[in-house]
Amino acid sequence: MPARPSSARILFDEAHSQAWTIRPDVARAIQPSHPEDSSYALAADALRRHDLEVAVHEAGALDEGALQGADVLVLAHPSDPAWERTVPGGIPRLSADELDTIEAFVAAGGGLIVLGESEQAKYGDNLNELVGRFGIRIANDTISDYARHRSAPHWILADLERPERGVDLLARVHEACFYRAGALELGGDDDVRVLARASATASTPHAALLAVTEHGAGRVVVAADSDVFGDDCVGDLDHQDLWLSLVHWAAGGAFRRAAPPVVSPAKDDPHWATLKAEVDSLRLKQRPDGSVDLAEHDALELRVQVDTIIGAVNGLAPHFPHQADYLEAVAGDLRTWADGGYEKPDFTAALERFRPDRRREDGIQHLVVFPMYKQNGSRDKVFEALIVSVPWPEWLAELERTRYDNPKFVPVTLVDYTAGYDSECAVLFPETVSVAGKPVNHFGGIFCDREAARFRATSARAVETLRLNLPPDAAALLESEQLSRDAYELWDLIHDRAHSHGDLPFDPFMIRQRMPYWMYSLEELRCDLTAFSEAVKLEAEGFAFARHVQYAILFDRLFRFPITGPRVRNYDGLGGQLLFAYLHETRRLHWTDNRLSIEWEDVAAGVLDLRERVEALYRSGIQRTKLQHWAAAHDLVAEFVPPATGSRWVKGVRAFADVAEPKPYIDEVLDDEFPLSLFYVSLQQKLSADAALVSA
Repeated sequence: MPARPSSARILFDEAHSQAWTIRPDVARAIQPSHPEDSSYALAADALRRHDLEVAVHEAGALDEGALQGADVLVLAHPSDPAWERTVPGGIPRLSADELDTIEAFVAAGGGLIVLGESEQAKYGDNLNELVGRFGIRIANDTISDYARHRSAPHWILADLERPERGVDLLARVHEACFYRAGALELGGDDDVRVLARASATASTPHAALLAVTEHGAGRVVVAADSDVFGDDCVGDLDHQDLWLSLVHWAAGGAFRRAAPPVVSPAKDDPHWATLKAEVDSLRLKQRPDGSVDLAEHDALELRVQVDTIIGAVNGLAPHFPHQADYLEAVAGDLRTWADGGYEKPDFTAALERFRPDRRREDGIQHLVVFPMYKQNGSRDKVFEALIVSVPWPEWLAELERTRYDNPKFVPVTLVDYTAGYDSECAVLFPETVSVAGKPVNHFGGIFCDREAARFRATSARAVETLRLNLPPDAAALLESEQLSRDAYELWDLIHDRAHSHGDLPFDPFMIRQRMPYWMYSLEELRCDLTAFSEAVKLEAEGFAFARHVQYAILFDRLFRFPITGPRVRNYDGLGGQLLFAYLHETRRLHWTDNRLSIEWEDVAAGVLDLRERVEALYRSGIQRTKLQHWAAAHDLVAEFVPPATGSRWVKGVRAFADVAEPKPYIDEVLDDEFPLSLFYVSLQQKLSADAALVSA
């Protein structure tokens, strides 16, 4: 599997006589007969597999220099060597300066994970001076629970406490055992949340074993046992999932950072300002088809404006040497348009030479000047100008080369643009460009930054409104500009490819055919379910980032698509309704006590089951007539999403003759053949009200 850049840096302190190390050679030196009893190497490896950088602070003070670049600091049981075998060197006590530095690190957005022990007072550390600053204290206790584990009474099977709202640090965690655990005492701070307690039959009933809190912009985790994530135990029960959740949550500051800004000399060039201004002005003079009425606008002034645009394009050309042929064609098509009296523009020559698919290089920028409409925006084919940047990281390029060949796919981000692109448009397709004949089909551009931003905004509001049991890594995706963009790049790569793979009609691009809108819905949903399935495979094979793709598909389909856009043949919305209804009907998703919860261990199986239902429909389609296929598709959707009252397409009601060309029956489809459920109507109203409050 390809390697991705790390999302956060986790620093393990081993300069204060720790009883644990993430370095296998050091663990062997500490415990030659059983190094696992001193090793956090497996816990560190789990972090690395999830794109988290792991580092060691080997010696010296934990000062600002030591913490520079770290997102989470882990202090794993410092001890006097009289009580534990420890990493050589250092003393277990933190200095006053170190205590102040760590507190400031947390307040500024850093994460802190402190792993204490039973009989905490004897080890010679001063962890309580540190965690006390956050309202927590590690008690000098050793808990036993003979009622739950008579043969090993110091193995404390914890009672887990799930939050009412907010991030669910116990998502995917159902069992955890603390070995020779102490107890945590809470200082009355309401912000401290207990995640795990001893049982009522323990020697210290209901003692807190694991607690978290927030301090300033940062987050703190304190555990009363350090063995729980050691090599001997991290594979037990749900400990690894718990460990990953705690670290992802503690690293929240890293995920809130903005993506690195795009540097664009072309954007800062005065020629770009001229081009934007002139294109914005010219667009206002164009009719919807791109022509200009010379009875209303002076031809000489128009010619001056066109020449100014050509001059600006030529002035920007040195920034885009790889587009020399295209920019020359843009100038030629502009002159031809002017010479022809400003009729409907024909940019065939320029479109044929616009080939971003041939230069998929990470960070390369393209200048785009076309008369075109904006999908999900204005349908007028008027002039626009864009500067776009191509994100093409090596990990994505490798997956495209080795698994998901898709030579036309081009992810792009918007660097700057004319006013017409201040819209909902998230694609750059050849068919949007004004040409005289059929447009070439060399590329498909997806604005992954714009799609990711909408995903984060809508999903975050929906998650809060529905009180979803959101896993910490999913919360990281909703906070991270970079993670969400990357997820969209991989999602769209696979989705776009899926349109031409599988058991398909003769023309795989069904969107170009006239048929009932639920057919478009199932085609788009099929491609998303295919992308989800591939993401499940990638995760199973070790590409952990693919779980973010699963989250993105799931949340966008469930929370954004159904309530976005008008209810007139909303095919993307219907796909989301079907996915929600299927997961709800099969008990992978629950709406109980006005709270939405997802069975995270089983939801992927539910998505894959629905995919098989859709795939089976497609496989059988080749044996049916067109009308029979449309009817079977309606039946599949209607099994889970009730059709509108009065529908003439409902099974048992429809009475259409099975003619060779059933297109007239499309007129019998209601504008909102599958209306929104009460759940989605309520969600739409709530999110609309919240958005209005935010904008106000």
